[in-house]
Amino acid sequence: MRTTKTYFVYILTNKSNKTIYIGVTNNIVRRVFEHKNKLNKGFTEKYNINKLVYYETFQYIKEAIKREKQLNRFPRSKKEDLINEINPEWNELKPPINYL
Repeated sequence: MRTTKTYFVYILTNKSNKTIYIGVTNNIVRRVFEHKNKLNKGFTEKYNINKLVYYETFQYIKEAIKREKQLNRFPRSKKEDLINEINPEWNELKPPINYL
């Protein structure tokens, strides 16, 4: 039985990879589903951002929030470099489901 929670910092983009969105969640499967189905009104719905291209895992929410803020301060080129390191084709990643 898992006793620690896992938190995720994730990067989504749209079909054309023109717009990047960075978020944090404790349930990446649910969160990606919400983005794909436009369940939350706002930025990601407006720009059709629903393609998961990057994520990191954290044991503590404070660490995840700190990383999310750090990534949001990065220039676009540095965000692209980060994605390119693990996903050079910017393929849509499947959210990990083995963390539950």
